[in-house]
Amino acid sequence: MKQINLVSLLLAATVLLLGLAPAGAFAQEKSVGLELPATDDGLPGAGPIRRYDWFQNVWKERHEVWSKRVDQDQKSLVFLGDSITQGWGDDLGGSFKGVKVANRGIGGDTTRGMLIRLQTDVLALKPTGVVLLMGTNDLEENAEPEVIAGNLKLILAALKKYDPKLPVILCQVFPSSETAKRPAEKIKALNKLYAAAVKGDAQVTLLETWPLFADEQGNAKVAEFPDLLHPNAAGYAKWAAALKPILATLNYLETTDDDFQPEAGFESLFNGKDFTGWDFRDQKTMEHQAAFDGQVTTTDGRYIAKHGRVVVSTPAEGRRVQQLWTKREFSKDFVLKLEFRATPNADSGVFIRKPQLQCRDYPLAGPYKTLKHYRAQDWNELVVVVKNNVARCTCNDEVLEEALTLPASGPIGLEGDSGQMEYRRIRIKETP
Repeated sequence: MKQINLVSLLLAATVLLLGLAPAGAFAQEKSVGLELPATDDGLPGAGPIRRYDWFQNVWKERHEVWSKRVDQDQKSLVFLGDSITQGWGDDLGGSFKGVKVANRGIGGDTTRGMLIRLQTDVLALKPTGVVLLMGTNDLEENAEPEVIAGNLKLILAALKKYDPKLPVILCQVFPSSETAKRPAEKIKALNKLYAAAVKGDAQVTLLETWPLFADEQGNAKVAEFPDLLHPNAAGYAKWAAALKPILATLNYLETTDDDFQPEAGFESLFNGKDFTGWDFRDQKTMEHQAAFDGQVTTTDGRYIAKHGRVVVSTPAEGRRVQQLWTKREFSKDFVLKLEFRATPNADSGVFIRKPQLQCRDYPLAGPYKTLKHYRAQDWNELVVVVKNNVARCTCNDEVLEEALTLPASGPIGLEGDSGQMEYRRIRIKETP
C-alpha cells in the first residue's frame, strides 16, 4: 500500500472512531454506485478487497437487484455477510416467520468489502437490527486475524454511531478446513479477537456459532458443510435455531404471552409477567438482598421477564455468574417442573434448596453430552422429584442425576453464567 493511502486510512479510521464524522461517511464515499471501486485509494479499513472478474460480476448483480428494493427493504433486520449469508436466500429460507428481513450477503466478500458498502447496503435501509457473519474469505486471502478484527471494529463503530441502541448480533466465524485455506487455529484466533472487540458492549450479542458446527478437530462437518465452507439445509437450520432465542429476546419473535396453565396440584413459582417472589441473595450466607416484586428486570438487567419466560441474557462481559432465588424455602418433599432453552454452548444451573443441577446446552457445554432426546436451542423439560432430601432429576425423561443429595430446606434458584438461558413454566407441587 502506498504511504499516502496508509495515512488516509489511519486518519479515516481515527475520525470515525472518535465520532468526528457522521456514521458511514467513509463507507459511503465509494459504495454508492453499482460498480466495485477500482482501487483501494481513499477506502477505509485494511486487508483484501477482491477484484476477480467473477466477484465484480456478483457485486454488480447483487447491487442491481438491491437498488430496486431500497424502499421495500426499509426497517428490516439486515443480515450482512458473504456467500454463506447470500446462499440462505432473500427470505433466509423462511426461517423467521413474521420478521421483515433483508439479505445483504455477497458471495466472496471480505470484511473490508462489507465496510465500504455498509452505508448503501445496511444503514440506508434504516435497519431495526443487524446480524453479522464475516471474515472467512479474508482468511483465504491470507489476511491476519488482527487485520480482520480491525475491520469489524470499524463496522461496529459505524453501526453504533448510526444508532447506539441498534441491536447487533455478531456470529462467530463458522469452522471450515485447512484444505479450504481456512485452518481451525486461524478461525479460533479470529473468534477470540471478535469476542475481545465486543466484550463489555451491551449493544452487541455474541453468538457462539463456532462450537455449534465444529468437529473434534475444529473443522466443519461434511454432513452440514459438504464443501467444508458452505452450509446445506441442515446447517442453515442449525444457524436459524441458534438465532431464534436471541431474536425472541430482542422482540422480533415470540411476542405474545405464554398461556400455559399448571397441572392440578401444581403452583407457579414465576407468574410470567414480573419477578414477584424472587430476589438476589448473598452467595455465601444466603441472606436476602434485593427483592424484585413487580419488576420486569433485575437491578443489573441480567434477568428479564418476557412473555412468560425468565430470560437470563447473554452477559456483555462474556461470562458473569449471577443467581436469582425464590424468597420461599421448601422443606417438604416436592416435584419441580420447568422448561429451559439455551443458546449454543450456554452455561447455567438450577439450584435445588442450594445444590446446583447443571442446566446447560448439554451437547456442547456438558456434562450430560450423550442425551438422546435433548432438543438443541429449543425447549427441554426438567423434572426434579425430591423425596427424603434426595432428588431424582430428568431432562425429557432421561436421567441426569439419580440421587442428588439435598439439605433439609432451601429455596429454588436460577443461575446465569455464559450465553443466554431461558426458563418458563416453573411450577412446584409439595407433598406431605
